[in-house]
Amino acid sequence: MINQTMLDLGRAPSPIRQLFNYGFERKKVVGEQNVFDFSIGNPSIPAPEAIRERMRELIERDPATLHGYSPASGLPATRAAVARNLRERFGIEADPRHIYMTTGAMAGVKSVICAVARPGEEVIVNAPYFPEYRMLIETAGCTCVEVPTRADDFQLDIDALAQAVNPNTALVIVNSPNNPVGTVYTQDCIERLSDLLESREREYGHPIYLLSDEPYRELCYGDPVPFTANFYRDTIVCYSWAKSLSLPGERIGYVFTSSRMERADDVADAVAGAHRSLGYVCAPVMFQKVIETCVDLPANVEAYRSNRDLLTAGLDELGYRYVSPDGAFYLWVKALEEDAQAFSDRAKEHDLLLVASDSFGCGGWVRVSYCVSETSIRNSMKAWRALKESYGA
Repeated sequence: MINQTMLDLGRAPSPIRQLFNYGFERKKVVGEQNVFDFSIGNPSIPAPEAIRERMRELIERDPATLHGYSPASGLPATRAAVARNLRERFGIEADPRHIYMTTGAMAGVKSVICAVARPGEEVIVNAPYFPEYRMLIETAGCTCVEVPTRADDFQLDIDALAQAVNPNTALVIVNSPNNPVGTVYTQDCIERLSDLLESREREYGHPIYLLSDEPYRELCYGDPVPFTANFYRDTIVCYSWAKSLSLPGERIGYVFTSSRMERADDVADAVAGAHRSLGYVCAPVMFQKVIETCVDLPANVEAYRSNRDLLTAGLDELGYRYVSPDGAFYLWVKALEEDAQAFSDRAKEHDLLLVASDSFGCGGWVRVSYCVSETSIRNSMKAWRALKESYGA
């Protein structure tokens, strides 16, 4: 028999993907330049030239092994390069043995959930949160527990987390800079969360792991993002170069099991086992070799800052309310009615594709992905104006 859960997932992709797919088809009808697609985090900024140079070098120099398998956990040279990068940037102990190269960020997150949370246990997410977390948690047989962030600034609500953490809590997920709001969780929040989890570990007599999902780590417009593993021993970091180096389709990332962890080897092996059991064996070899030499490349933060400033200036002029993001490339805009989905549907009438906030665990907002061209942002303002005028504003 067909697995009904998987059938439902296949027929009803995430709201983000549904809107992206709609935009893909709509552009065929009215022209790409007439659809203002802010639905998905698909960077329009080209990957750095050094990436292309490395690809050309590999194709010309190493055709025999370029498309072969690597060890399941990744090429030793790539894992060593990632570990070195972490040591140099964050001053943390990082053993290559605790680096596992993954087929993108979601594969890493799913593998960590399956590695450290048993069916029936609870995984905490901080709302608003990336909606795929719930799907990854529930298909692992675990319970997804939503804890709202603070209403005034969307920082972690430590008091609410203290109420939610219990003996059945296996894992807490944090995502900073945050998708969808763009909030960077402060060092004070991370330290207080660490203190809370450490005290509960002592009380319950078992680890509570912290999964720090960090694909937007480099996309920060102010102070550096606190590196969570420096503050909490039982941290597992998931990372992808999809956003920082504009490589979303290449599916290359890693899981770092903190080398400070008491059973780091065992947890790293459990991540490896989960990755294998889910069918994610061997991250793309070509891009493992690319990352080996390109791991230190900086992200093009200024391009996203420029897009953010251009978009917010236009929305300021039109009188929209939003949360000014400290990182990532999303703008959290207040809907002009209580029903965020209805607002998103009305925006579609103007070929303005905005993701309703309901699936992020929070009503009344839309997520606007501004990793698009400046031309698209400028030209979208007529649609934003028409949308507001449709509400008589």
